Amino acid sequence: MALGAAAVQIKDGRENQIWYLKISKLALAFAIIHSKPPGKSSKEYTEHLAKTVSERDFGWKWKVEVLEAEVLRLRQELLLNRICPRFCLENRKPGTSAETLLNQESINPTNYSSQLEDSGCDVSNDSAFDSLGIASDFHQSEHNVKVPPLNLCHSSKEQSLTAPVQFLQHLLEIRKLSEGGILQADFSELENDSFTICNSVSQLLDGLTIFYNSPKFPVSNFLTEAVCVLVSLITDTKLSNHVLKKCFKKLEEFKKNLIQIILRNSSVNRFQALHSVSETLILLGRNNILRNSLISLLLSEVRQFAEQLLQAHQVQSVYDITQYENIFPLCMILEKLLQNKTEENVSSSDYEGEEKIKFLKNLDQIILHLSDEFPLFSLYLWRVSVLLNSAQMQID
Repeated sequence: MALGAAAVQIKDGRENQIWYLKISKLALAFAIIHSKPPGKSSKEYTEHLAKTVSERDFGWKWKVEVLEAEVLRLRQELLLNRICPRFCLENRKPGTSAETLLNQESINPTNYSSQLEDSGCDVSNDSAFDSLGIASDFHQSEHNVKVPPLNLCHSSKEQSLTAPVQFLQHLLEIRKLSEGGILQADFSELENDSFTICNSVSQLLDGLTIFYNSPKFPVSNFLTEAVCVLVSLITDTKLSNHVLKKCFKKLEEFKKNLIQIILRNSSVNRFQALHSVSETLILLGRNNILRNSLISLLLSEVRQFAEQLLQAHQVQSVYDITQYENIFPLCMILEKLLQNKTEENVSSSDYEGEEKIKFLKNLDQIILHLSDEFPLFSLYLWRVSVLLNSAQMQID
């Protein structure tokens, strides 16, 4: 009896709620009709009110975003202070920087590019930096570890990158100075605040993705600096472990986004943009862990396209010529990464699993059928297979 009474009570409550909702809507409709200005229909006035409310919501959202950005900036500052209080103290003084610290210690600045070479990021003679203008930036900072000024006027795309780039630059600068014995730093603090490092790296990757989706050339120095910071971060022997541990999924998403940007770009003047994206992917491959997963992603994309092209060729159907042109940058990236892997004689066990087996399966037949009509693509398939097999032979 008690259960039945409770069920009836709940049902009555729901019916009352529905009734009150209908009455409220009706009252709102009467209020709008009654208060509408002369010369406007009820529909026009309703749309005007809806737009006004929407704009207010947008205003609140913008305020929330600004406050969230400020909270993250304060957390970044606090984290840097916990890692190295002296660095933050020196940076607050007018006219002081890491360069001043170096001069105070009477130590010759270490060549910044040589530090990157030691960590697996040899940028001194790498043509992959040329079109982005990164090589010249590294050479200019060869005798100087001072953080470039970031309070310049940037475009809206660059604005979102300012805070994460500045924070990560400072982190790299502390790492360099602590390695030389100039400062004492406790990087274990990164483990205690994964939120700040994750959000900073995520903002950097999101900002770069936005740029690559609709790039403008020539690339600004600031965006070039953002790529430099990312590469330095993932190739630093100490910091890269923290970044990969906390941000691996985000980095994987970033790589997938860049690959899709290459494949889907149908702009007539797209080749400079594709070249820049390709170079960034190659630079990401300087980290062994990221390179392994990137090779796996590229093997999958190239294999799937080869199978689709073979199917279209066999039934004499139309294939996507734009995607055919765009697959070549992926082939070149894949070849470059495999060459680097072979030269460094690094174990390929991480990527020789399912994707490698799928790629090599029936590859000879695919090449045989496509070689007459698509000789260049067939040549790339063969070259990739040779590199995969040679890597396997080295291990055996």
